[in-house]
Amino acid sequence: FEFPFLVHAPMEPLNCVVEYKPGESCVIHSGSQMPTNDQRAAFTVLGLKPEQVTVVTHVAGGSFGRRATPDADLVTEAANVAKAINGKAPVKLMWTREDDIRTGKYRPMNIHRMTARVNNGAIEAWGDRTAIQSIMEGTPFLPPGTPDFSSIEGSNDIAYAIPNISVDVHLVKHPVPVLWWRSVGHTHTAYAKEHFFDVAARKAGKDPIELRKQLLAGDARQLGVLNLAVEKAGALPAGQTRGVAVHHSFSSYVAEVADVTVNADGTFKVERVVCAVDCGTVINPDVVRAQMEGGIGYGLSAILGEALTIKDGAPVQSNFFDYTPLRMAQMPKVEVYMVASTEPPTGVGEPGVPPIGPAVANALLAATGKTYTKLPLGTKA
Repeated sequence: FEFPFLVHAPMEPLNCVVEYKPGESCVIHSGSQMPTNDQRAAFTVLGLKPEQVTVVTHVAGGSFGRRATPDADLVTEAANVAKAINGKAPVKLMWTREDDIRTGKYRPMNIHRMTARVNNGAIEAWGDRTAIQSIMEGTPFLPPGTPDFSSIEGSNDIAYAIPNISVDVHLVKHPVPVLWWRSVGHTHTAYAKEHFFDVAARKAGKDPIELRKQLLAGDARQLGVLNLAVEKAGALPAGQTRGVAVHHSFSSYVAEVADVTVNADGTFKVERVVCAVDCGTVINPDVVRAQMEGGIGYGLSAILGEALTIKDGAPVQSNFFDYTPLRMAQMPKVEVYMVASTEPPTGVGEPGVPPIGPAVANALLAATGKTYTKLPLGTKA
């Protein structure tokens, strides 16, 4: 399975304002995901004490990990400008979209080599070998000598009751700057795991949904969202094909059912997605619903049309005309159902993203018999 570099591509370009009074104070206005890290960058550049730097955190017009950088690149640049002019005026720094797409940080390109032993209608062994550039290596988030589990999260804790499971990762050194992207390692591990599961299930002569239920019998919460999503999806509409995926990430459980129309010319459209989520005790149902809907749109955008390519050492794409996020006409109808729970509340900002890719790929597999090993899928099945 081949996964390309991905850009975060928020609608609001990166921006911040730095107000600097030499030797006295600094106020940062930014839609930051890591205010403490931005504070550290500013007091380091400006020679101030931590308590002299205030961060005013604003609502951001999208981020998806891009405003959470270990090197605090945006604030570091703005602080250096403020220092250069000796605080004579507030500094507003705004990157263009071209700046961010062509000189930013990306979800790392990676490859999964999936293997399985199928015998007498059962999956007896499962292998997942990944080659990827580490996001955490060299940052304060990964002490030296510590394994980077973010590269294989979602594959190293596979819930299916398969007797023999092997998961390993090979970290590749590469000069392209990388960063976590909405749902981090789950962006690729869920796709490889869930799409390959359907391939293996069909090889074993089993219905993929029923085999999932069988192998998830020991995981009540993952089985619970699977059952709920399948129940709410109901009968498959005539002329459509269906795929299912279920995944655990950020302590939450999400299953998604994708109904897809495949046209005679090979083009396809995702018509409807039914999502079931178990995120523990639901504090605000509207927030859960919005995050699942947004996550599904974001993940669908990536698997259908997004890829950053490198040519002669530089990114090719520069804006939304050649790096192509999902258009409104491509967005399917989305239904979200929440599992009633008394468990502690868990994440909803990221868990909606991972299952949509394999759910769509599994729908296409059901229609065409093909395995979809290279992303993005494009417009034809």
